[in-house]
Amino acid sequence: MRPDERPLWQRHFPDVCDWDAPLEIGTLPDLLAAGVAARGEAPALDFRGAKLSYRALAADVERLASGLSRAGVARGDNVALLLPNTPYHPLAFFALTRLGARVVHISALDARREILHKLKATGARRLITTNLPGFLPSALDQMEAGVVDEILVGDDARWGAGETTPLPIPAQAGVRRLDELYSDAPLEAPKPAPDDIAVLQFTGGTTGLPKAAMLSHANLTAAVSMYRLWRDGGRPLVAGEERVVAVLPLFHIYALTTVLLRHIRDGNEILLRQRFDVETLIQDVETLKASQFSGVPTMWVALLNRPGVARVDFSSLKSCVSGGAPLPFEVQSRIEALVGNQLNNGWGMTETAPAGSRVPQRVPRRPGLIGVPLPGLSLRIVDMDDASRELPVGEVGEIAIKGPNVFAGYLGDDSGTANVFRDGWFLTGDMGRMDAQGLFELVDRRKNMIISSGFNVYPAAVENAVYEHPAVEEVIVIGVPDAYRGQSAKAFVKLKAGAEAFTLDDLTAFLADRLGRHEMPRALEFRDALPRSPVGKLLPKVLMEEVAAQAAQDAPTSAGAPR
Repeated sequence: MRPDERPLWQRHFPDVCDWDAPLEIGTLPDLLAAGVAARGEAPALDFRGAKLSYRALAADVERLASGLSRAGVARGDNVALLLPNTPYHPLAFFALTRLGARVVHISALDARREILHKLKATGARRLITTNLPGFLPSALDQMEAGVVDEILVGDDARWGAGETTPLPIPAQAGVRRLDELYSDAPLEAPKPAPDDIAVLQFTGGTTGLPKAAMLSHANLTAAVSMYRLWRDGGRPLVAGEERVVAVLPLFHIYALTTVLLRHIRDGNEILLRQRFDVETLIQDVETLKASQFSGVPTMWVALLNRPGVARVDFSSLKSCVSGGAPLPFEVQSRIEALVGNQLNNGWGMTETAPAGSRVPQRVPRRPGLIGVPLPGLSLRIVDMDDASRELPVGEVGEIAIKGPNVFAGYLGDDSGTANVFRDGWFLTGDMGRMDAQGLFELVDRRKNMIISSGFNVYPAAVENAVYEHPAVEEVIVIGVPDAYRGQSAKAFVKLKAGAEAFTLDDLTAFLADRLGRHEMPRALEFRDALPRSPVGKLLPKVLMEEVAAQAAQDAPTSAGAPR
């Protein structure tokens, strides 16, 4: 390909990776085998101070897969994991995918209705969990509801004393101890193929009930390869030499791919942590010399607000990543000054496993910037009314993506799948633009857009401006009904500790040179806490539902009509 035929981003950023390198696309058992071959007796996991080597991890995976096969788990079966960050997760995950079974990730923070929906939607009749109080009772509840037939329970005590006392594993029909399934019998099940579905990963459910995205072995290994090929940065990671903090929940696609799978493939040591704690993170960095930490914005904000954090030695950190949700520009600048390292950030989705884009480090940061596509991927901006039409540089439209990491579709939803694909491109629902260097900028979610007096207002842009206010810790902006404008922006604000509340007029004056008149919030409400997802992502949809419910309650009704 001639240089002038390459996409804009490859022409302007030829050195951030080898754009022509082939992707390593295969199966998850092959990915684990590559880590084992490279590192052998080196530690794969550090959990509660004990270490599990690569060779021991692989041996336990094989023995558990053999036991699960003898228990009836077969290729194509859907098996749910209801697990915290514990070695049981990678053990069960790799054992199931070795058999060609499909992992259904469930969060213990899901409401009962959501868990029931996910199990029914996937038909997962087996569930693997642990006997911690936040997990075993929920699993037993699903059995009592008749949704699952068998529960396999890993004893948390196997990994030493934790912060929570495990519950007794009940001796009842349908409940088995996971550790009793391990078998030394030769595993005869054929290995999966790259195109086999490996994971049924639920989307966040931004509207309605969450959907199960079907991610294949090829999708996940392609995404891992994309991350590994990205070499931009002052201190690149060296395979087999890094210690990686893994506190993000492994049931989430962000942690699954960018932390667990990527670093197992690299042969790095994973410091597996069950819950986020600022002091533990600091110890991992200062004492254990962790070189990589991926977090969500709430974790970075907690670190930033920790008293005395400026005295912490962050020099071991080579790579710091913020993902899962947008990080306010002003907050990112403060974090980078603290750790002495640029935050690697970008964009991705459950449906892309979640590889998407990354911001080259030499590019000046600006709100909404998500960078350039990772190697092996293509992005473009398409017209919102005609997704077959690509828009020119600078115009706002919907972001479309194409690549081997893009999911196969939504389980049991052919029409929903067809609606999000056009000409082989996945329509992400995110609105953005591309500049003359091939850099992409995220404007907002299409469904979040506010139309005020005929103008498009993007909540993310308003939020970025509000975050610059010195009293604001967190903010969510949504559209609310406005009799004059149709819709207008309302800001829900959580104040920093000790900060004084301000009026809407005060906020308007502060934003006067930051936002246009049509973008100005017309309402302001302070909250002690803002709604979050299980992985810490702020949830505008919860506030939208509140507003919609209130509007329905306040709406006038015709005579005699029930309210």
